[in-house]
Amino acid sequence: MTDLLSHCRAQTDAVVQLLATLVELESFTAAKPEVDQLVNYLEQHLATVGTPHITRIPQTQVGDCLLVKWNADLPSTPILVLMHVDTVWQIGTLTERPLRFSEDGLMFAPGVLDMKGGLAVAIHAMKVLHERDELPARPIWFLFTSDEETGSVYAEPIIRELASQVGLVLVMEPPTSEGAIKTARKGVAQYLLTVQGRAAHAGNAPEEGINAITEMAHQIIKISRLQNLQQGVSVAVNTVKGGFASNVIADFATADIDVRTLAQYDMDQVHEALMSLYPMMPGAQLEMRLDHMRPPMERNATMQKTFNQARALAQQLGMSLYEDSVGGGSDGNITGSMGIPTLDGLGARGTGLHALHEHVVIRSLGERVAHIASILRDWKFD
Repeated sequence: MTDLLSHCRAQTDAVVQLLATLVELESFTAAKPEVDQLVNYLEQHLATVGTPHITRIPQTQVGDCLLVKWNADLPSTPILVLMHVDTVWQIGTLTERPLRFSEDGLMFAPGVLDMKGGLAVAIHAMKVLHERDELPARPIWFLFTSDEETGSVYAEPIIRELASQVGLVLVMEPPTSEGAIKTARKGVAQYLLTVQGRAAHAGNAPEEGINAITEMAHQIIKISRLQNLQQGVSVAVNTVKGGFASNVIADFATADIDVRTLAQYDMDQVHEALMSLYPMMPGAQLEMRLDHMRPPMERNATMQKTFNQARALAQQLGMSLYEDSVGGGSDGNITGSMGIPTLDGLGARGTGLHALHEHVVIRSLGERVAHIASILRDWKFD
């Protein structure tokens, strides 16, 4: 096992070269042509890693997805490696903030950490296994999706279908800045509250109006009371819009609501409370709409058992592995909530997700490659 780690560390320059290529192919979620160009590259590149079976999954609203299977015909339990190719950075960002390397061994670029570093680590892990003739006798599936940064609305059915057939899911999101993998993630739900009032002249006939903004203020107070940070429940009204002129009683108002919980039970409780809101002002009308929900990835017995085996494999490599929980969601929320053993945060280490200082720590890439390779090669199912 320590030989595997040494081999992967020696491959660091090759990982960096692959990562640089991925970064240069900008892939903002809403830019389908550019995302598809990256998918084209991955399709061609991965065809040279052994003899995989590759399926392109066309999408109309977002970039295409890509499913790559090695040992597809073997009857044993598959491992699914889950990755997204899209980033939050608009096309042209790379011109403003080009790829650069610092003297202290950091690699800066938009999307380099979230999550093209994870793509490079997973791809190179498969290359290492092929080079060393150590590909295990089990199916290994790579799924590349294209709309994770906007909630995986189109990818979620694909993820659920594939995850239901596997015994382990590896999510190539970055670890925490300290290098811990993520064994718990908050669930995330997005709601839109619309208040309908009645317009009237603010000076001549204010009594004839129903001020939707005032009604919204009442609702925001009630919504804010649902928050319980000690229990891991955050409920926040983050944008509010309403009215159209200062001399007209506002006849409409809208608010975006962000809900995050560590447990599904709490998510259900908040959902019920939000859907049960009622107007405080006579004549006002409310409409609450759930736009999207990612269930929590809970640290349950399955998660603890899965982490323990991953940590044992890391120790055999001579590495330490730690765990942590985070407030942000990922596609691991989907698979974890399905009861599928899931390890999240296995990608490149660094800091600056969605920030101007986004970077990966180059010296850590070999270790991350070695750990993924060892999981793919040596994982034991009950």
